[in-house]
Amino acid sequence: MTIRTAFAPLLGLGLLLSMQAAIATTPPAFTAIYNVSQGGEPMGVATITLRAAGNGEWIYSKDVKSTGGLAAMLGASMKETSRFRWKGDVPEAIGYDYQLQTGIKNKQRHLSVDWTTHQVTVDEGKGAQAYPASPGMVERNTTALALGLALRDGSQQVTLPVAVRQQVQTQSFKVTGKETIKVPAGSFNADRIDRTDAERGFSAWYVPARYPLPVKLSQHDGGDLTMELVSYQANSG
Repeated sequence: MTIRTAFAPLLGLGLLLSMQAAIATTPPAFTAIYNVSQGGEPMGVATITLRAAGNGEWIYSKDVKSTGGLAAMLGASMKETSRFRWKGDVPEAIGYDYQLQTGIKNKQRHLSVDWTTHQVTVDEGKGAQAYPASPGMVERNTTALALGLALRDGSQQVTLPVAVRQQVQTQSFKVTGKETIKVPAGSFNADRIDRTDAERGFSAWYVPARYPLPVKLSQHDGGDLTMELVSYQANSG
């Protein structure tokens, strides 16, 4: 028996394990529930889901239902739905839909990416506009997921190309320390990450060894909103 023959089973096992590790770099389907507050007052509940859509595509959605304050009186709801494909550990954008409904007004945004022409098209109901796409580009909804996976992989500083309304915007984030965070899901020693390229506040606290999403997120761009994790469940299939 040659050395090559003797070690063939081990080499095969090593290849299998490396393939499994590669597959495991992206998270499985999941459902996460958050309490949402605005200006310190309870506002609603957010349900975030990730699921496979077939043909190598995934759907990541955030559905916010108002349960308190003026938003509840108006019957307000907000839904963001992203369609993407994995590019390594990055959820590279294919499409994004935003819908805000209240008793007095509705807002919407539709974003689509044509990767054959590397073109982004955005339509908010007043006529579409287009701009060039960037490889590895995410959008506002999947930014938190992309940050969580980068932290899990050991990154301390993260730069993301983010498709916004009129262009691909380069956004920079940095881990600024560890903090003890108490949320409905429990108490965690979390990594705090802040956006560093804009004055508008964005802070998120992650436990990357456990969750791909933050246990707490505080965002002042577009309103003083805070999200705190209530539960997280990995879904089979």
